[in-house]
Order: sequence, then structure tokens, then C-alpha cells
Amino acid sequence: MDQHLEDLERVCKKIKEVEARMEGATAKDNVVQKLMSTKGVGLVTAVVMRAEIGSFDRFCSGKQLARYCAVTPKNASSGKRQADGGMIKAGSLLLRSMIIEAAHRLARYQPKWEKMKADLKSKGKPASVAAGAVANRWVRKLFWEMREVSEKEAAA
Repeated sequence: MDQHLEDLERVCKKIKEVEARMEGATAKDNVVQKLMSTKGVGLVTAVVMRAEIGSFDRFCSGKQLARYCAVTPKNASSGKRQADGGMIKAGSLLLRSMIIEAAHRLARYQPKWEKMKADLKSKGKPASVAAGAVANRWVRKLFWEMREVSEKEAAA
């Protein structure tokens, strides 16, 4: 038991060191700061999104960004049959996982996303599908917010 506790202490110390390095490396990054200003988005989520997405300017629309982040629904319909195929498989799975986890937190902390998730669940959608929909809409909205941040940086 003592060995496990020592291991846990060592890992906690290492996590704090890594977080401190991430904070130092991104202290002047406006995109990371803007992401972290969103209630429900922490340091790790912001850093992973910044690293995986890079510049939001390289996308033409929120829909294109959402597709890159792999948080768009897959159409599995054929003829008269309507089917939900889950989410697309293309894109970074790490990025998608981070955004889905952020969507769960957003639905806890922000009334807009909480309502959207609750509405979907009341229509019979599973919580995971509702979180995916929140993720998709949030990323699309985020695209426009980040474009404004980029435009302010370019003007400065």
C-alpha cells in the first residue's frame, strides 16, 4: 500500500510539472486563453485543441472545422431507410474525445448547452448522442469566436 501511495504522489507531482510547463508555453497564446475562458474547458482540453487544430483561419466554415474534429454525424441512410450511423470515423480521435468530454462539461456548466442536451434526451436520444450534438454545435460556434480572436491579432 505504501508503494502505491508513493507512486501516486510521484504521478501527481509529475502532472503538476507538466501542467506548469503547458501553462508557461501557452501563457501568451490568445487562442488557448480564449478557450480556457469558456466555463467547462480546462488547460488540457485547450492545449490539445490548439495543438490539433492549429489556426482556426485555415477552415472556411464551422461545418468544415466540425468535420475535421470528427464531431459530425455520419449518414447511413439508403433509399427509404433512415439510419443514424453515429459519428464519422475520419479525423483525430484524440481531438474528438477531448471535445466530447468538453461537451459533457459544457452541458453541466452552461444553460444553453444544458437545455440542448436535455431537449435531445427528452426526445429519446441517448446521453452520448446528445453530447455529440452539443459538441458539433459548440465547435461550429467556436469557429466564429476564434475567427474574431484571429482578426483582432491580425489588426494589432
